[in-house]
Amino acid sequence: MKKMFRIGLIGNPNSGKTTVFNGLTGARQRIGNWPGVTVEKKEGELRLPGGGEATLVDLPGVYSLTALSEDERVTLEYALSGQADLFVNVVDATNLERNLYLTLLLLELKVPMIMVLTMMDIARNRKIHIDLEHMARHLNCPVIGVNAQNPREIAALAQALDEAARAPAVRLFQYDYPDEVEREISVLEAGSSLTAKALEVPARWVAIRLLEGDPLVMEKAAGLKDLASVLAGECAARIGHVLKETPDVILAETRYGVIQGLCRDVLRHTELKEYFTAKADKVILNRFLGIPFFLLVMYAVFWLTQTVGGAFIDFFDLAGGALFVEGTQALLTHVAAPGWLVALLAGGIGAGLQTMATFIPPIFFMFFCLSLLEDSGYMARAAFVMDRFMSWLGLPGKSFVPMLVGFGCSVPAIMATRTLESRRDRFLTIFMVPFMSCGAKLPVYVVFGAAFFSAHPGRMVFWIYVSGIVLAVLTGLLMKRTLFQGEPSHFIMELPPYHLPRLKHILLHTWDRL
Repeated sequence: MKKMFRIGLIGNPNSGKTTVFNGLTGARQRIGNWPGVTVEKKEGELRLPGGGEATLVDLPGVYSLTALSEDERVTLEYALSGQADLFVNVVDATNLERNLYLTLLLLELKVPMIMVLTMMDIARNRKIHIDLEHMARHLNCPVIGVNAQNPREIAALAQALDEAARAPAVRLFQYDYPDEVEREISVLEAGSSLTAKALEVPARWVAIRLLEGDPLVMEKAAGLKDLASVLAGECAARIGHVLKETPDVILAETRYGVIQGLCRDVLRHTELKEYFTAKADKVILNRFLGIPFFLLVMYAVFWLTQTVGGAFIDFFDLAGGALFVEGTQALLTHVAAPGWLVALLAGGIGAGLQTMATFIPPIFFMFFCLSLLEDSGYMARAAFVMDRFMSWLGLPGKSFVPMLVGFGCSVPAIMATRTLESRRDRFLTIFMVPFMSCGAKLPVYVVFGAAFFSAHPGRMVFWIYVSGIVLAVLTGLLMKRTLFQGEPSHFIMELPPYHLPRLKHILLHTWDRL
């Protein structure tokens, strides 16, 4: 019996990780949640060129392995679980320096891994040349460059994954921190044997994570009553006293020093110019034009949803009636079913399914439009533009994302608040989300607009949505001054380059959400 391999895809947000995942798995995907949390869990099947299959796990996009948010905690716990035979570190070739920080953290953890550089076509267009062989030798790790939208390159990547999964190897790569930090790491390393054994990781990694104050590792060490959990505070204080800086900052600076040295050796720019993304952002992120542009885009989404999605409602109503009501009634009558059963299945359940069918066109088209904006790179900028406004409500800009999801459905929007770091931010956002008009309400708005405002139904639907937003704002201001006083979490967001959306990816995202 051939072994079913498990391969974890790990990388920064917007690094091309999900594009690689979709390219490798196609439609063979399963969507769910990680146990105990509402962070989305996506798995897919890959047929290996050498025979057999592998399960690919698309881990949440993270910048580090410090378990401060739900996404980071899920990723770190999976990396520590030993479930994966191989990790694929997906790195954006156009933003190498920032992406390599996560690579160094994975190498410190000493997990079997290979590195995949995505967006190589964009890098070449920008005259960015990367010496992949030199990088592989320097990191002691296989490095593969791909354009994730090219089927031949995806096939070559599948072959490389097949070979690496069948002969996984821990990559030995280590760099030194400042002498004072190394001394304290040695002290903690000697006292962290219980934690290292329990987590099945190097003691040096445990010592470094304790100095950084990783909550998951500190919790584990304290639970095992490991000596290092007691010494960590003293070691951090000594480092701060000597180097006049906290250990986490010193460790990060050292890693970025290693990354900068590597980039100098492997990276070469032959041409520097302003690209379309930078030019477009001067308008889209402008402090005066950004919000009006966002409102214009949202108005276009609602108008298209009303016009195109609404045009199919009658068809789905007739089809649903013929299939679920009349079809069920005819079938039950043919088999001489009792009247009460016909009334229950056809008139009750069937009529309910018929009504639900009318929701499909507008919801599908709204998700299609949102996926289009997301795939183009605009959605991240919408959240960035809204950050100033959200901070006025006492929320980070990241809270805008669950609220935007709330226009599709309030349930996943409330679940999406789990990605917010602060408990205060989560609850305040949850109170505001129900005022966002979800997709299930859209058919009602369509009927209402057509019945009472037949001249401009699309405009009426837009203003109903705006009124919901106004009520959400008033709720946020009230809660901010009463139940949820305090400062919002800081907001850091990746702004990906603009892309020409691909219909296949948009349809996959739309289908997943629907």
